[in-house]
Amino acid sequence: MEYRFAVMVASLVMLLQQKPIIVDVSKQRAPTHDITFDFLAGMFAMAGLFLLAALIGSALVAGGIIVYRGGQSSTEPGQRDHTTLRI
Repeated sequence: MEYRFAVMVASLVMLLQQKPIIVDVSKQRAPTHDITFDFLAGMFAMAGLFLLAALIGSALVAGGIIVYRGGQSSTEPGQRDHTTLRI
């Protein structure tokens, strides 16, 4: 049994000598830099700009709705616009 193992190891060594394994090691890219404080400040500044744009847009839409609804009154003068439920 040991003889078979020795023959297998010898044949494996001869096979590796006839067809060597070639490993191509290419150059690695330069490591990236860590996130800096400037990057974080810029990221939060951009998020703040998006929030400011959303605030201005929603204020314009709300103002438009108030102006549009304020000019319309479905009731006669002297009557109330709402119904009070006494439950």
